[in-house]
Amino acid sequence: MYTSAKPYFYGTGRRKSSVARVRLYPGTGSITINGRTIDEYFGLETMKLIINQPFEVTGTMGKFDIVASVRGGGFSGQAGAIRHGASRALLLADETFRAPLKKAGLLTRDPRMKERKKYGLKAARRASQFSKR
Repeated sequence: MYTSAKPYFYGTGRRKSSVARVRLYPGTGSITINGRTIDEYFGLETMKLIINQPFEVTGTMGKFDIVASVRGGGFSGQAGAIRHGASRALLLADETFRAPLKKAGLLTRDPRMKERKKYGLKAARRASQFSKR
């Protein structure tokens, strides 16, 4: 499909436990995730909106083809990781996009992650039920 001979802009995005490697090629706006189209990969319309957010903010809708490789996490985390990677790749394409992307909060990695399980507890904070007798 895409060869490495074509010039592209690269960005790594992370969200929760998902990591996305995003390549932006100058093109018509097609989105390929793990070798599948966005419609095949994400069934929900909200996930597609999340991925297209950086392009709406910068006014580059339909000017780049996205080829993303994403691993780990669920659909929500993966969509957020692709959005973060696309935002970083857009910065390499044009440095003037920094102000609108930063204002929209798309360059900041979302730090919210699952809290680790602590010893003596059933989950991160969930203890066994208290028994008075």
